[in-house]
Amino acid sequence: MPTTALRITVIGSGVIGLSCAHELAAAGHQVTVAYDQELTECVSSVAAAIWFPYHSENSPAADQLLRDSLARFEQLSQRPETGIDLRRGLNVDHRPGADRSWTNIVQGTEEAAPHELPAGAHAGVWATLPIITMSTYLGWLHRQVQDLGVKFVKGTVTGLAQMKDSADVVVLAAGLRGGELLGDDEGVYPIRGQVVRLANTKNLTQWLCDDEHPEGVSYVIPRRDDIIVGGTDTANDWNREVEPQTSVDILKRATALVPELDGLQILEHKVGLRPARETIRLEHVGGQPVPVIAAYGHGGAGVTLSWGTAQRVVELVEGLEGSG
Repeated sequence: MPTTALRITVIGSGVIGLSCAHELAAAGHQVTVAYDQELTECVSSVAAAIWFPYHSENSPAADQLLRDSLARFEQLSQRPETGIDLRRGLNVDHRPGADRSWTNIVQGTEEAAPHELPAGAHAGVWATLPIITMSTYLGWLHRQVQDLGVKFVKGTVTGLAQMKDSADVVVLAAGLRGGELLGDDEGVYPIRGQVVRLANTKNLTQWLCDDEHPEGVSYVIPRRDDIIVGGTDTANDWNREVEPQTSVDILKRATALVPELDGLQILEHKVGLRPARETIRLEHVGGQPVPVIAAYGHGGAGVTLSWGTAQRVVELVEGLEGSG
């Protein structure tokens, strides 16, 4: 338990914000989540979601976040109500020397045999990773946070000064708005992701990721009742509207990789803007009207890094207590 139970406001109710709220409340703090988007509207709801460091920082600090998050997801996968399943799949490489640093964190990876690779692939790695059915998982996480006594306040935060009387600390998990609210960070930008959601009536379980596909990033992530098929990764694209031709192209690439997708019912087309930054901003930020812990810039790996980020936020808050 902390020396003092601080009043902490978390700005943002996506997967980073909810995970931070969970860990802070579990550590004994009085936590409020300020949000302006429902769970079904946030970019987290569009996530595939598979534990994988996609479009995120490559550094020892990020590796620790990955390890911590993977350990928690593996632990939570033992509870069916979380929506998390450990599933085997293939990550495809198209060139020698592709970044495989993630395999140092995952146990039991195996080199794919040549006959197991899609046409045009150079190599591949088999791995068993957490697959998160986000509709189930976000609902479960929201309930867990509520059970810990976290309060939710809906409304748009226009400036951190409005928090100074109600919070001892603010955790900024506002995704694309993080830099805007701090006023000192112009390095946050969107990476547009468009996906197609299919009915998983064939009970597929094996995932496939081909981030370097010559015709565009391609992935097939079977979840419990649906399959997320992607995708796009267009930087600095703010378009939130579904582009029909893009959906056609996505399905064409994916069906060539996984022929079993042919004929499956299309349930939905979705677009999300991943909040990217050259490096994750996870630190105490001084010079603000209220002490601030920044927790944004996770790119396409918000879910993947969520629990590790939340644990680090608790440590940063404890550091503030120690220096106060």
